[in-house]
Amino acid sequence: MTEEQDPNPALTTIFVDKRATKRKLRKAKLVVTEGPDQGAELVIDRERVTVGRSVICDLVLADKAVSGTHFEVLATEKGFVFRDLDSTNGSFVGDTQIKEIWCKPGTQVRVGQSHLKFEGEKGSVEIELSREDRFHGMIGKSVRMREIFATLSKIAPTDLTVLVRGETGTGKELVARALHEASRRKDESLVVQDCSAIPKDLIESTLFGHERGAFTGATDRHRGSFEQADGGTIFLDEIGELDLNLQPKLLRVLENREIKRVGGDRQIPVNVRVVAATNRDLRQMVNEGTFREDLYYRLSVVQIELPALRERPEDVPLLVEHFLHDISRRRFPDGDHTLSVAADAMRRMQAYPWPGNIRELRNTVERGGSLSDDPVLTVADLMPGAHKSTPTVIGGGSAEQFVDDGLPFKEAKQRVLDEFEAAYITALLDKHDDNVTRSAKAAGLTRYHLRELAKKYGVRGG
Repeated sequence: MTEEQDPNPALTTIFVDKRATKRKLRKAKLVVTEGPDQGAELVIDRERVTVGRSVICDLVLADKAVSGTHFEVLATEKGFVFRDLDSTNGSFVGDTQIKEIWCKPGTQVRVGQSHLKFEGEKGSVEIELSREDRFHGMIGKSVRMREIFATLSKIAPTDLTVLVRGETGTGKELVARALHEASRRKDESLVVQDCSAIPKDLIESTLFGHERGAFTGATDRHRGSFEQADGGTIFLDEIGELDLNLQPKLLRVLENREIKRVGGDRQIPVNVRVVAATNRDLRQMVNEGTFREDLYYRLSVVQIELPALRERPEDVPLLVEHFLHDISRRRFPDGDHTLSVAADAMRRMQAYPWPGNIRELRNTVERGGSLSDDPVLTVADLMPGAHKSTPTVIGGGSAEQFVDDGLPFKEAKQRVLDEFEAAYITALLDKHDDNVTRSAKAAGLTRYHLRELAKKYGVRGG
């Protein structure tokens, strides 16, 4: 990352009696100094803002040489970070093309034919943190999670559409369930629909229903997911997998709250709250033309960004305690034993990057807590790779274990890929003495890609 870091943090956490009580975001702004939008300004009063030609951006530029979502500015406790979002024409400081830089007052960036200057701004924005470590089934005492809990408690009573982003296993469905339970719709249905699990030729019927005789095999009328959720909430998981040809129909449903069954000729009103989720970057998909800009705009009225578990290790003991409590009740219904974790095992668990996130942690604790003969679980009981069974897949895991854990094929495959990537990057950097340039060259990767993988898996601190 180039440019000298601004000595003043963009985000400051306020502690009272060693507990974080609130965060403060130092305001800043971007000013267009040259280009078609000269004079335009964007006050940065949120943790993340985007700039580009698309209407989904916080600062929309008319410059035709600028990508749909060209770059973003992130507020962190180390300062403000400018990050190019794989734009077509790139971002430049002077004559140097950059991917990421620290922004400080006076930093100037060129995108397309436009020049933007980063400037300080008077004042700060206070970000509320929940006082609680739980929110309707969600658990976490970290600042990031308590900030999310505060946001969810505000939006739950409304009917605002919510887009949840996060890696596989971070708990996106838990967000939908928490919003539903905390809403006025809690006594009605919550319908969960995985858009990636429906065959392409059946997804319209699955979502919107069909009339009898609409197609071969349609022997009866079928009420789709939206009708089933009428009065309640519909959770559209893996929305990024939705076929491009079906996206306009979903957009009309979001705009008009009406559906038309396949083979039908009348519009049926539906009263639903929509929560969507994805582990893909929909902004990049908009840039690539694989996801509709107007649909993204409709879905992302409120965005919730779930952190990976490796980014909040302080939450691991709380989650483990919760999982063990449930296992103890099942194993020892008389209450004569309680499962716990040895101190060294807990330290190892907090240091592990958990590529499968909370789902992997839960399955690991479930397996260890169910099979251990000792009420105090050790490293051998809990750490991935400790159980040796065949056929081996990677890291000492097994295909049989994935099946026993009830993991769908897609998630089991992703788990193996994640573990391979983490192990490969670690071994690669070991071999080349942590030299990123030599490691990237040996692996056939760009230095940026290697750094992103290292950051993703917590290798060498990213």
